[in-house]
Amino acid sequence: MTLSDPAFPSSAAFDVLAKGMEDAALKQKYIKQANVLVQFDIKNKDGKTASWYLDAKNKGEVGKGKAPSKADITLIIGDADMHQLFEGKANPQKLFMSGKLKVKGNVMKAAALEPVLKAARTEAKL
Repeated sequence: MTLSDPAFPSSAAFDVLAKGMEDAALKQKYIKQANVLVQFDIKNKDGKTASWYLDAKNKGEVGKGKAPSKADITLIIGDADMHQLFEGKANPQKLFMSGKLKVKGNVMKAAALEPVLKAARTEAKL
């Protein structure tokens, strides 16, 4: 099952994350590294918003829609910026400071997400 949505090009990143979660060892690594439930609210160029979540805390899964339980953090970001963030071409701190990335919840938990995204990028390139 694909998590990507053609109206949100950056959503292909969630397919990459989900593929990483299929590997039991990687799943445990992500959970140990991050221990966070993140909801991503992404706004596309048409002004529509859709949500995805990364559970690197409990089940170790990626899904489309709102997080299954209260997210530790919710990241609100534009589609193009999400694509750049996942590709490692955008600095999350700069996006945050410029207002392009909004964080609801425990901001410190957001920092724990970066190694997971980096690991997923690395695995995708293999």
